[in-house]
Amino acid sequence: MSYTLRGRLESRLASAAPALLVAFALHTWWAVELVALMLALGVVLDTVVYHRLLPYQPGWAALPLGALELALLYGAMHGLGIMAPLRTALLLFAVAWVSAQLFGHALFPRLELSYGDRGGELGRAGAATAAAVALAAVGGLGADYATRPPTMHLRGVVQGPLVIRHPATVVGGVVRGGIVVRSNKVTLRDVKVVGGEYGVDIEGVRHVMLDGVEVVGAKLDAIHVRRSSVMIDGCRISSPASQWVQGIDISFNGDLAMSMIEHCDISGVREGIVTHFTMVDVAHNHVSDTTLRGITMGEMSMGKIAHNVVSGGLGVGIYCVDSSECEIEHNTVLGTRVDPSGDVMRAGVAIESVYNAHATVHDNVVAGSPGGVKAFGGTVAAR
Repeated sequence: MSYTLRGRLESRLASAAPALLVAFALHTWWAVELVALMLALGVVLDTVVYHRLLPYQPGWAALPLGALELALLYGAMHGLGIMAPLRTALLLFAVAWVSAQLFGHALFPRLELSYGDRGGELGRAGAATAAAVALAAVGGLGADYATRPPTMHLRGVVQGPLVIRHPATVVGGVVRGGIVVRSNKVTLRDVKVVGGEYGVDIEGVRHVMLDGVEVVGAKLDAIHVRRSSVMIDGCRISSPASQWVQGIDISFNGDLAMSMIEHCDISGVREGIVTHFTMVDVAHNHVSDTTLRGITMGEMSMGKIAHNVVSGGLGVGIYCVDSSECEIEHNTVLGTRVDPSGDVMRAGVAIESVYNAHATVHDNVVAGSPGGVKAFGGTVAAR
């Protein structure tokens, strides 16, 4: 089909309506930002690239152009710091892409019989719909900005525990004795936490973000999450106060929005990252020198463990257990040591699936781990 520039823009904006509705239904700030970013990238590509280089756009071009836009969106999302769970972000993109194909090949030609002859232009109704979608996206961004919680900058050392009961963004500083989060829409950014039973304790809340948080000297869990949806990016956990400390424990939020743990550096704890009955993506983390397991996805959890480096752990590197569904891919597991207890399930196993778990394992690198990749107790480990 030969599109006019106006036709490209009207078709793109009008067909994005379903994705925008899904974003609003999710009630999360990043979903609206993501769809707005999709539209912005699409408008720029339509204006600067496609209109000049593709005066005629065959139907089959939708696949390579969709792949190009997905790659650009992924890069822009990370460049702008939009923390979105990868699966949900892909779902939003899929809704937008499928809608564009259905609208362009089926709906628009029926509603506007001259759609093809007019180069994708939709007439008055189409132009009004495209304008409404653009205004809704801009309005959603404006509403998000206007309702953002206040920002509190910490200076020097603050004696905790610091209890947060209202939406807020807390930036910088050192908190001794832990941080307790008991409100939705809380962001901790570049905060260092020293000590406390739990370094950061998050319970019964939604839309919590930890960005660049460092925890040292925790007594139980460095980051402790219960019945909450969280996004954790760039955390640093070290120097536990006892041999029983877990790095990140996210539990009992399997019926909530998916959580995310990315780009964290965790060392010297009992378990680096552990989940129970949770939907979570664990990606691009470095977990080292653990004394029980590096990364555990357990108790009917579901998610992806991808692009992590797990090194120098005792017993087990990556562990999928108890009817969990784990996608384990593109990880590097190095130097998993044999537990002197003699337990065959802890014999330096790099990746292990146990007790009715279902693990899909592929494209991982395993070295210096004598136990290799193992499955026990009625589990499935597909490669």
